[in-house]
Amino acid sequence: MKLDGKVALITGAGSGFGRATAVLFAKEGAKIVVVDKNPDTGRESVDIIRRHGCEAISVKADVSDARDCEAMIKAAVDEFGKLDILHNNAGIAQVMTPIAEIDEAVWDRLINVNLKSVFLCSKMAIPVMKKQGGVIINTSSVGAVRARPGGGAYAVAKAGVTHLTRILAVELAAFKIRVNSISPVISETPLGLELLPDHLKKDMEATRKGFLSTIPIGRMAVPEDIANAALFLAMDDSSMITGIDLLVDGGRAI
Repeated sequence: MKLDGKVALITGAGSGFGRATAVLFAKEGAKIVVVDKNPDTGRESVDIIRRHGCEAISVKADVSDARDCEAMIKAAVDEFGKLDILHNNAGIAQVMTPIAEIDEAVWDRLINVNLKSVFLCSKMAIPVMKKQGGVIINTSSVGAVRARPGGGAYAVAKAGVTHLTRILAVELAAFKIRVNSISPVISETPLGLELLPDHLKKDMEATRKGFLSTIPIGRMAVPEDIANAALFLAMDDSSMITGIDLLVDGGRAI
């Protein structure tokens, strides 16, 4: 098993990329702390993991709240005695809107959930990891790499995640803590579909074909794509890799 004996905390693990990653990490031997703002979907992920004979607990949390971030790290240590892997995966989508038309409250919410949360969760986890080493994996986006109209606040937040990843990697390398990010292309998950404005949702077949035409590999991402990338970054085989942004985008950013 590639993560045997490890403890992994994954935010946004009640669905999509986070759930797929939690299940895969568990199958590879990790004990999982499932964090999600929705306790029902969080418990569903835990049930799936336990059906595979693996260990997991669920923690309800708002990742943009410092107290919740502190509590989730404490829950991991209290339950399993340590924390080896933090996957900052939770995020929210933005309906495609020009910058000049974005409401300030929407902007603030996107920055808080998609960027500030990575700062907060990492800040709370670092003191624990400094005692033993560890891995931090942040979910960014291909939108942080290529500028496209309409997704400004989301893309800016994710660009911040990518650069925060680099800064943390430099700051924490001496403590044997590796920090990397993953940038997925759009996916057919609930979060991915939320990105679409209403007029594109009316004809999903045409919208899907339009997106596929921009992805050289010819398909959208699926949760397992991100889970497999996260597994590689979490395991000891990638012990010389830190500070990178791993594009899982089928060539869209080329």
